[in-house]
Amino acid sequence: MRSVLCYGDSNTYGQTSADRPAERFGPHERWPGVLRAKLGSGWLVIEEGLSGRTTVHDDPIEGAFRNGRRYLTPCLLSHRPLNLIILMLGTNDLKTRFNQPASEIAMGVRALIEDIKLTDAGLEGQMPEVLLVSPPPVLVDLKGWEPVFMGARAKSLALAEEYERVADAMEVHFFDAGSAVRSGTEDGFHLDLEGHAALGHALAEQVQLIGWQPEAA
Repeated sequence: MRSVLCYGDSNTYGQTSADRPAERFGPHERWPGVLRAKLGSGWLVIEEGLSGRTTVHDDPIEGAFRNGRRYLTPCLLSHRPLNLIILMLGTNDLKTRFNQPASEIAMGVRALIEDIKLTDAGLEGQMPEVLLVSPPPVLVDLKGWEPVFMGARAKSLALAEEYERVADAMEVHFFDAGSAVRSGTEDGFHLDLEGHAALGHALAEQVQLIGWQPEAA
């Protein structure tokens, strides 16, 4: 059985909207669950989504534990051996409090990939495959969340190009989520049910395109 770790923020966790942080889509509705169904019984899909998670930043308001880098290495080692890590972070880095351009957010995910390379979380101590996913752009209408995400729309539109550049440099796989889904209209930055379904299907196709060796099955 192959294993894939889905490491992300609230859009991996399945949070319904920023106004309802305790509400979560069901296991079969959020995109890792859709991915699980599409890949079939030959795959173990591990969900590691946390609302508010950043790439490498301690959040001065929501807590240092939101820093994706703090938990990544122990998470990898607790779930090893892993065939694949799907990494989708960056939306929370768009918040005004971090004041980060798209290029610096991409450097954050690069640091995470560098950390993955330093672990022996793959089969026989090798590095797992990594699929870097740029999150879908936030919408213009953020339903009152504009002060939290001031200027986020333009930066979010630039993330795909910056992430692809990082993926090429780090020799990992890349997928632009914005090519398959839009952020939901309820708050402008969380996926709705249709978005989760579409992303799960799209990522299943990307996973299947990776050149897996038959003996890894």
